[in-house]
Amino acid sequence: MPDRPGDQTPAAKPTAAASQHPEPTGAQPSGSSVTPPEPSGALDRYFEITKRGSTIGREIRGGLTTFFTMAYIVVLNPIILTAAADVTGAQLPFAAVASTTALVAAVMTILMGVFGKYPMALAAGLGINAQVAALAQFQLPWPQIMGLVVLEGVLVTVLVVTGFRRAVFEAIPHQLKVAISVGIGLFLTFIGLKDAGFTAAHESGAPVLMGQFGELKGWPVLVFVIGVLLMAVLYAKKVRGAILISIIVTTVLAVIVERVAKIGPAVAGGEVVNPTGWQLNVPSLPERVVDVPDLSIIGDIDLFGAFKLSAVGALLIIFTLMLADFFDTMGTTVAVGSEAGLLDKDGNPPYLNRILLVDSVAAMGGGAASVSSNTSYIESTAGVADGARTGLASVVTGLGFIVAMFFAPLVNIVPSEAAAPALIIVGALMITQAKELDLHELTDVIPIFLTIALMPFTYSITNGIGAGFIAWVLLRVVTGRARELHWLMWIITVLFVIYFAIDPIRQLFGIA
Repeated sequence: MPDRPGDQTPAAKPTAAASQHPEPTGAQPSGSSVTPPEPSGALDRYFEITKRGSTIGREIRGGLTTFFTMAYIVVLNPIILTAAADVTGAQLPFAAVASTTALVAAVMTILMGVFGKYPMALAAGLGINAQVAALAQFQLPWPQIMGLVVLEGVLVTVLVVTGFRRAVFEAIPHQLKVAISVGIGLFLTFIGLKDAGFTAAHESGAPVLMGQFGELKGWPVLVFVIGVLLMAVLYAKKVRGAILISIIVTTVLAVIVERVAKIGPAVAGGEVVNPTGWQLNVPSLPERVVDVPDLSIIGDIDLFGAFKLSAVGALLIIFTLMLADFFDTMGTTVAVGSEAGLLDKDGNPPYLNRILLVDSVAAMGGGAASVSSNTSYIESTAGVADGARTGLASVVTGLGFIVAMFFAPLVNIVPSEAAAPALIIVGALMITQAKELDLHELTDVIPIFLTIALMPFTYSITNGIGAGFIAWVLLRVVTGRARELHWLMWIITVLFVIYFAIDPIRQLFGIA
């Protein structure tokens, strides 16, 4: 599938966030007569490393940063998918889910680097995997629900091949694209605070409080705070590899703290056993470094079994999975491109068709491997903030996941408290894009605000995008400006109305 000519041209100018980077992005200001340096070899030419103002060293460093920032998924995905049995009582094996999660993430991320040429990693989608787990527990057995995930990926792939997905991407107003990036910055920050135990729900009913009891307690939170401060200092001083260095140093500190204090995990067997413990990985040296990967669950799917029970129910599941996948990817792609200074004047990245196609194939691949839909990861912005600008960084991240298949015990040393600081710093960088927003008219302000606010407050990129779309269209209709709307905005808005009203629709059709 050929790309349009414009796909192969990087951004004409860096975004506000990109201009804050301690290293050049490679994008030249509009009208600049500066001639970019010649590429130094075949690898440089293929990945456009020099053209995008990067170096092989920065790409390797950025790729490693992205890997360490999202390596938690190798542990978290099996925790989510194996937490409960499906409706038949069958339970996915933890080791197999962990190994296969790493394998699919590796293959799809390398494909994104080699084919999409974009510094964006993919893995089992958070939120989507929780939804898949709930569907398996209450409605369908694992093979059938994974079959629906594959069909959802097929549908999204068709939308890419026909050009519809790209058309939707380009139809979104620039102001909403900027709002999406800013909202994702706040969302990332909230994820980082939550993953580190810095914020948590409270038994009093408060949705979010500082720490587990309304105050900061425990060594892990202190390790996280030290990690944030160290990363901020190194980044402000423009130290190369600031984020990666901070993750490594904070991990070493965490290992020492665990060795001395013997804190243990916060959760064991699905139950909270120590509220002030490590939130995900316990940073202790493993008994063994290498483990043999278990890939036994690959291909254990039933493509059309769900339709035999309820065709309407199966279609609704595919629709909700597709919409979340579709717009999460859009938001992540914009955010990564904004952070890297790779977007053109309309907010579109280079090689857009290829990026969207790889993401669509990843949804199919995740379902076929029984580890849930794989999608683009917003944690990729951490690698971009540490220098990544090209697909070579994604190749490095993918190789990291291959290593994780065999060295999972070693990778699991990195606790979320050491990786989460990267999300805080990247959130701070992304908020700088707010200066591009035009906040003079309420018809713009309200959709922008809803987009930004609902991402962290509802813990969903899709919810924020959907609310912003609906408000954008509604306010233009009631103020007599409907002619300004692209026809695709009408279609997308109707789809989002259905998305938000999915529960009444299920009840209407008598679907549990």
